[in-house]
Amino acid sequence: MQRNPTSGGLSNSESGRRTGERAGDRSVAETRAEMPTETHGRRDNPTDFDQLPSCGDFDMRIARDGTWFYRGSPIGRKPLVKLFSTVLRREHGEYWLVTPVERGRILVDDAPFVAVEVEASGEGPDRRLTFRTNVDDEVTADAEHPIRVDHDPESGRPAPYVTVRGGLEARILRSVFYHLVEMGDFAEIDGVEQLGVWSAGRFFPLGPVDD
Repeated sequence: MQRNPTSGGLSNSESGRRTGERAGDRSVAETRAEMPTETHGRRDNPTDFDQLPSCGDFDMRIARDGTWFYRGSPIGRKPLVKLFSTVLRREHGEYWLVTPVERGRILVDDAPFVAVEVEASGEGPDRRLTFRTNVDDEVTADAEHPIRVDHDPESGRPAPYVTVRGGLEARILRSVFYHLVEMGDFAEIDGVEQLGVWSAGRFFPLGPVDD
């Protein structure tokens, strides 16, 4: 039987083809009630991953722009997306939805979250950069939540990310990245002058300075 994670509590059901409009026959509040207490207001799930039975692949995908899909249809209810995001984990290089009783694998095109906004307070090494994600998580860049910048192999454009929790990253929107560049400082790292930003006493390189 095909498992339907959008029908509430990751339960078995064939309903919910039009996932973008509804989540099976059960309300988000009922679904939330079945989630572990630890996830209510906290973004982790301490359940022992390897001891849980695997349900295989849920037919769910997170697109590069942060949209969640179920069976090819977007999940249009943000409260439901936010709920699922609280039990999202990355284990063994794969992404899983994990409850106290089971786990199921999902696909992620790029990063599971998108950093849509950044707020800066303070200056220089005392500055704190706090990002807000598309599911309204907030994270301050620091030693445990670093900013990193890859480069697209085809276009060469920078691809910036910030760690949200437990190996889960948010792709930083281009407009937000440009804002970081505008407030950037210069520092020499390994003999190379870098443009970067300070947050929580750490310097995060954004890219080398062109000669």
